[in-house]
Amino acid sequence: MSEPDLSRLPQIERLLARPELERWIRLLSRPLVARLAAETVAAFRQSLRGEAAPRPSLPASPDGVEQAVLQELETVCRRMARRRITRVVNATGVVLHTNLGRSPLAAEVWAAAEPLNTGYANLEFDLDTGKRGRRNGLVGELISLATGAEAALVVNNGAAALYLILACLARRREVLVSRGEQVQIGGGFRIPEILTLSGARLVEVGTTNVTTIEDYTEAVTLQTALVLRVHSSNFRIRGFTEKPPLDKLALALPKDVLLVVDQGSGALTTGIKGEERADLHIRQGAHLVCFSADKLLGGPQAGLIAGRRDLIAALARHPLYRVFRPGKTVVSLLEETLVRRLNGGLDSPAEQALAVPVEELQRRGRRLLRGLDPAQVRLVPAKAATGGGSSPDEEYPALALELAGEPQARLESLRAWETPIIGTIADGKTLLNLATVLPKEIPVLRAALEALLASPAPPGG
Repeated sequence: MSEPDLSRLPQIERLLARPELERWIRLLSRPLVARLAAETVAAFRQSLRGEAAPRPSLPASPDGVEQAVLQELETVCRRMARRRITRVVNATGVVLHTNLGRSPLAAEVWAAAEPLNTGYANLEFDLDTGKRGRRNGLVGELISLATGAEAALVVNNGAAALYLILACLARRREVLVSRGEQVQIGGGFRIPEILTLSGARLVEVGTTNVTTIEDYTEAVTLQTALVLRVHSSNFRIRGFTEKPPLDKLALALPKDVLLVVDQGSGALTTGIKGEERADLHIRQGAHLVCFSADKLLGGPQAGLIAGRRDLIAALARHPLYRVFRPGKTVVSLLEETLVRRLNGGLDSPAEQALAVPVEELQRRGRRLLRGLDPAQVRLVPAKAATGGGSSPDEEYPALALELAGEPQARLESLRAWETPIIGTIADGKTLLNLATVLPKEIPVLRAALEALLASPAPPGG
């Protein structure tokens, strides 16, 4: 058996010089494309040697072989480029879609924070004294004003906020949690596991559906550090249920037992059904309340902790705070978001989306459908949801575009668009929910629909 002619395989540098790879080098970097090229050439080499599955017959000429390798390399690069963070059109009807980045930032907030992030900023510099200053600017004061708390602190996400509280205030001590609130949210975040990792000891109280004040007070011991009330996030228990009002629980607990609320959603207004505002928890007697900034607040990813001044000071002194504290990008965006909200000039994207009347969605839908084949796409009633672990029982009236054709193939084609469009399948139909499509994205969606309905092949890519 003759040895395979491996000399026909192109050199890596020769491949990288091909103009077809310029786009991928810009998107992925030259070193990464070089690695992918080496892996592709190695795969061809193994196939020629019989060490891997045989490939279709390679052309006899070196130029033909190089073209075959290049085509496969482009496919590999395209697949790798799809892993980059990219803008997508959210047509799922879930406003705070965790997989799609939760809340978009307001454009005016991003624009205002740009100069701070493209230059230097006084993140930890006191402009009055000329010496090192406190991090976080006005964020603590602004959160305090928004919640009515004595003081506040910002960390890099909601899970870090809860972990810091437990590690600082309840390590090697007991934390009382209702059995109905030992939740798991997306990504495997489980309340019992967080307690264990923080060094606190979980004490279960009540039952799955009923927990009374007596369940809490009778479980208190000298080792009890705090009672933790947890937002039920993405589920609701219905039927025969009971849990004590927060204000009555606060009055019933011993003075040395802290009451902490993981509020989760960051609701600060009354416009979101099924959500209790963070400031109400403070007024009802919670010593600390923690929640996410990138949900209903509409800010960047961060965890906010508001409450009693001495407790916030203890959290800020804890060594873990240096692990969890955010940088200038998050601080500047959060500061701008809070200032605008306190001035009444900014609603979160969730609040804006859920407030759009069906009549407006109908107008947008008709503009999208103008000139398209009604047998291929039509406007149908739908529902929108808050998402992001908020208001799991609540739905809002919306409208969606329903596409004819094989649903999975339709979704794949839409995801292959230059700006990927993310829809859903319900009752065997492809749906593009207009409640979460931003007005500026209407032309993108229209162009994708025109291309999709004109040809069975995936558009763009």
